Amino acid sequence: MGDKAHTHPGAAGRATAADHPTSVRNVVLVGHSGSGKTTLVEALALTAGAVNRAGRVEDGGTVSDYDDIEHRQQRSVQLSLVPVEWDGIKVNLLDTPGYADFVGELRAGLRAADAALFVVSASDGVDGSTRMVWEECAAVGMPRAIVITHLESARADFEEMTRICAEEFGGDDPDAVLPLYLPLHGPQAPDGHAPVTGLTGLLSRKLFDYSSGTREESEPGEDQVPALEEARNRLIEGIIAESEDETLMDRYLGGEQVDVKTLIDDLERAVERGAFFPVLAAAPAADGARQGIGTVELLELVTRGFPTPLAREAPQVTTIDGEPRELKRCDPDGPLVAEVVKTSSDPYVGRVSLVRVFSGTLRADDTVHVSGHGLADRGHEDHDVDERVGALSAPFGKQQRALTHCIAGDLACVAKLGRAETGDTLSAKDDPLLMEPWQMPDPLLPLAIEAHSKADEDKLSQGLSRLVAEDPTMRLEQNQHTHQVVLWCLGEAHADVALERLRSRYGVQVDVVPHKVSLRETFADKSAGRGRHVKQSGGHGQFAICEIEVEPLPGGSGIEFVDKVVGGAVPRQFIPSVEKGVRAQAAKGLVGGHPLVDVRVTLLDGKAHSVDSSDAAFQTAGALALREAAGDARIHLLEPVAEVSVLVGDDYVGAVMSDLSGRRGRVLGTEQAPGGRTLVRAEVPEIEIGRYAVDLRSLSHGTARFQRAYARHEPMPPQVAEKVRQQAQAG
Repeated sequence: MGDKAHTHPGAAGRATAADHPTSVRNVVLVGHSGSGKTTLVEALALTAGAVNRAGRVEDGGTVSDYDDIEHRQQRSVQLSLVPVEWDGIKVNLLDTPGYADFVGELRAGLRAADAALFVVSASDGVDGSTRMVWEECAAVGMPRAIVITHLESARADFEEMTRICAEEFGGDDPDAVLPLYLPLHGPQAPDGHAPVTGLTGLLSRKLFDYSSGTREESEPGEDQVPALEEARNRLIEGIIAESEDETLMDRYLGGEQVDVKTLIDDLERAVERGAFFPVLAAAPAADGARQGIGTVELLELVTRGFPTPLAREAPQVTTIDGEPRELKRCDPDGPLVAEVVKTSSDPYVGRVSLVRVFSGTLRADDTVHVSGHGLADRGHEDHDVDERVGALSAPFGKQQRALTHCIAGDLACVAKLGRAETGDTLSAKDDPLLMEPWQMPDPLLPLAIEAHSKADEDKLSQGLSRLVAEDPTMRLEQNQHTHQVVLWCLGEAHADVALERLRSRYGVQVDVVPHKVSLRETFADKSAGRGRHVKQSGGHGQFAICEIEVEPLPGGSGIEFVDKVVGGAVPRQFIPSVEKGVRAQAAKGLVGGHPLVDVRVTLLDGKAHSVDSSDAAFQTAGALALREAAGDARIHLLEPVAEVSVLVGDDYVGAVMSDLSGRRGRVLGTEQAPGGRTLVRAEVPEIEIGRYAVDLRSLSHGTARFQRAYARHEPMPPQVAEKVRQQAQAG
């Protein structure tokens, strides 16, 4: 941040346990897929001394242990932690997936971090999902900075991309988004592209040349001064505008030269409180280089401008019984409160939990209390158990460095917490507490699965329970109406990863089958039926006759049974038998095998035999009577209708409304939402929105979100109902 010259990281390298919250920085990297987050993390680790070009890590492993193809693929779809050390500060770099399907991993990263680096590709720009994450960070005041990558691309234009970032992220104050450095270009190649070889520090007026493999400082040439001074003056004005010293702007405009140290101090304070968002640049290191371009500057920003965990408000916690508890802010000596932000399975050590400690100190081999997170509706059981903590470690790729403890503000991996799941709270066993859960995205893409074989069926339940324990953005449903096992996911890529993990980690092969919605049947008009069950055989026979009338009721009424028998035509003890038979047949369905609902069945008359009548006989007669009534009536097929709310950018409102209408939807209304967006409310048959999570993302270029909730069942149009019946018969 202060444009210091670094030729060697000194005490830098792979981080171990922190000794105080002030020596920790927790930073999440955010950006779309392909923006260069993972490459940037690797470059920062290289510059910090955690790895070197010879392929050695500090404790004798190899870069390939960290960077093999399989591990890179895993990191592309899940949150990963890379702790490094710079100038005595432990920096926990949280690399998040850029795919929209893995927004749950992103949310976990935001929960564990105290500041965010938004990684923007100079060749691709800012996408809609990145803008939405920026807004989420703004809502909670999280400090942010922007890193522009892919400057080596022939299409890269740092100045233009900085302008775009100011428009997209600056809101009403684009001068709060300004570069601290400008790229330094080398000689122009024959194709006209001039590669980036270093940076120009605007505050220091120094050039930092990386072309030799290390950062070398020099003075700008005369031809570079005008552009430097223009950008520098704008930066100074932007910093002063956010200064807590209200007299500084008047003094500056009056011609006073502001000391560089004052500017840097004001800049660091503005960044820390989320009022100023510096733009930096990063490019790959030259072959054999120790430092990637811009990595030293980034590490300076993180360690000097980003806040310590002490700046974060203490989380809201309660006792297990729901009584509020006050916590001091990030106190290593306070009561233990830690949160599992990620759960994964390791084939050698079993379940591994990534934990952020918010209060107290977590120690290896301690016994802690695990409190559940209330996601039972997603297939996650609530927890209220004591467990012994296994080994604590700091991860680096597939390796783990043992830790003795983890203080408030720091992160660590915990082995062998067999019951803890993502979102659970760890606390002292004699003082159990529960953290307020973070908001999880609702999985809206159904994946109906069946075990591929009998052997897979035996392992399916355990495999699924482990899968959802790792990922709270999945929801496991055992649908009692369709008798399907449904795994609800966030998108197709999310579903593909789930199936692969079932196969490779848990040895369960499954088949994906068409997802069924819960259809029902009802009578369209009044009808009557007679059930006659008379059989004579050796010994006691079977005799039961009943006459019923069936009439439709309003939606949501269920099945109503009315007894209007007079004169004892059906003995009193057999009337419940008739009702039982009617209800059993209604549950099985009458035409398409879907449950019958919303009717009144009235028992009018019947006959009995003093010897041959029985409970079983009248149950059978009741079922037969209902089937006969259905044969003479029009039966409506009822489909579930969902209330759908779509939050979409104004540019895509017309397309979204047209698409909903094409799905037999009824648009109920629209209302303006902040940020140039519109909330569209509609009712849509659920059979039409099975893949809406995928289709809406494509329709809105990833900028829209939607929610759905069951509204009611209503009659399906005849032509659609006939198509469904034909498909059922063909199946």
